[in-house]
Amino acid sequence: MDILIPEELTTTAVDRLNPRYRVVSDGGLWKDREKLRLAVSGARALMVRNQTQVTAKLLSAAPNLLAVGRLGVGLDNIDVEAASRLGIVVIAPLDANAPSVAELTMAFILALARKIPLADRSTKAGGWDRKGCMGIELEGKTLAICGFGRIGRLVARRARAFGLRILVFDPFVNPGLPEFTETQARHCARLEEALGEADFVSVHSPFTPETKRMFNARTFEAMKPGAFFINTSRGGIVDETALLRALESGHLAGAALDVREVEPPAGRAGFEALENVLLTPHIGAATTEAQTRTFETVAEDIDRVLRGESAMNFVNFARPKR
Repeated sequence: MDILIPEELTTTAVDRLNPRYRVVSDGGLWKDREKLRLAVSGARALMVRNQTQVTAKLLSAAPNLLAVGRLGVGLDNIDVEAASRLGIVVIAPLDANAPSVAELTMAFILALARKIPLADRSTKAGGWDRKGCMGIELEGKTLAICGFGRIGRLVARRARAFGLRILVFDPFVNPGLPEFTETQARHCARLEEALGEADFVSVHSPFTPETKRMFNARTFEAMKPGAFFINTSRGGIVDETALLRALESGHLAGAALDVREVEPPAGRAGFEALENVLLTPHIGAATTEAQTRTFETVAEDIDRVLRGESAMNFVNFARPKR
């Protein structure tokens, strides 16, 4: 076997690999760890989305593995350190999804500000509640962007077009980046500094041990009363119980969550009953354009590595070291 795909995946990009390689695709294989371990032992490349847990144990069971292709930008289901130690290339199209996620973020901000879902539901139900659907303008409001990577920077550019003032919290970013000048953004050294001034807070940080539940009772309390919270990054960054309390108490005016700590959520967490909360099923990258870019990028780099060439979109190194 050359390429193993243990999740449900249908794309012309992968179809183009079939004539050149032995591709084994089993959409439910990720659910059975033992079968997955046996299957990957003969593979030279592994292509996954977000369901397969690519652990050190799984990678160690694959002596022929040269590359792991992640069909998405999040790497929390892949042990990159273990892959690097074993000389396996980790491929990820880090730029492919950014425009789509940035646009969804702006859609959330606009929908929350103008109460669009509430207005839609009310009108379809036969109402004409103009007073209850009174919203706010974005012009002159403040947006705090937590995480100023590819997506955060695209959000900043789009937000400036709506007249939003931009604050940035990211301890790993250089405040001298041209994007700060371009968007007139102000770098905040402390998270609480950004939260205390922002009318909208949007999260674009990776999920790491340091960012786990970074948004909790303390940080929600530090947010400006009446602010809105948006998360399109990773659910584990948010303490959902603390967020629910901040919403139910009226401290926060609303929230939009595209990602959850457990996906799909195990039961109803309480957000579903709140009219000022928008919930979507992790659709940040769910656009035709983003999916095409993602699949084609990963498939092309898998092809390069298997042909002995260097990957173009990698997170550790371009060529396998085994």
